[in-house]
Amino acid sequence: MTFAGAVRDGFVKYATFTGRSSRPAYWWFQLFVVLVVIAGYVLDAILGTVLFSVITGLGLLLPNLTVLVRRLHDTGRTGWWALLELLPFVGAIVLFVFALLPSDGPNRWGEGPDTQVDRGAPAGAL
Repeated sequence: MTFAGAVRDGFVKYATFTGRSSRPAYWWFQLFVVLVVIAGYVLDAILGTVLFSVITGLGLLLPNLTVLVRRLHDTGRTGWWALLELLPFVGAIVLFVFALLPSDGPNRWGEGPDTQVDRGAPAGAL
């Protein structure tokens, strides 16, 4: 999956907690999130405000959560593991390790992230 494809997939499925996201799709989307957050902080520093940081944080919260849940599904775990994010430090480390793990074979969330066909999107949209 390419950078643009991962970003598009993250926003097309911004509220889809079902299915799976491949490891490249997850990490490309995380790179996008980091770049947007940095841009928001830079704009805030230039303008002396916190408006852009808040907007980027709120705007990326749900898509980032859904990509994480789909990545957890890809490793064979339920999306409820995302609640580990609420545990300081330890939760983030555990989720980081889970995100690094290779894709699980076919499981209860689908055949695999790269073999799924999104029937709701037009051909070539993903």
